[in-house]
Amino acid sequence: MKNVYRGDVETQMRNLYESLSEKDRRRYAAIEASKLGHGGIGYVAELFGCHPDTITRGKRDLQSLPHDEAQGRVRKKGEAADLLAKPSRGSSMRLKLKSRRKQLDRRSTTVKSGPTSGCE
Repeated sequence: MKNVYRGDVETQMRNLYESLSEKDRRRYAAIEASKLGHGGIGYVAELFGCHPDTITRGKRDLQSLPHDEAQGRVRKKGEAADLLAKPSRGSSMRLKLKSRRKQLDRRSTTVKSGPTSGCE
């Protein structure tokens, strides 16, 4: 699909998209894609730099309105990365155990070779 909107309009759309919460981004992208019809999801996904599945999820979100189970819950930008980086209780012990298991697995699968006959 070619550029549907003028360049300045696309810039405004991107700026608006970037200012929204994660949930509102999905929904806004879904509305824009729906307005365009066939090929709209791909065009909007490329325009906003999001995955097409995000837009599909936004369409599902819109279908459930006005009932919104996630109303009032908004994750702050970058919060998911912070949660993933934060070590959970006991995580260092799990990592040590996994590392130890890998070492033991490597030892048991290592084949020791002896001198090869006929290759001189």
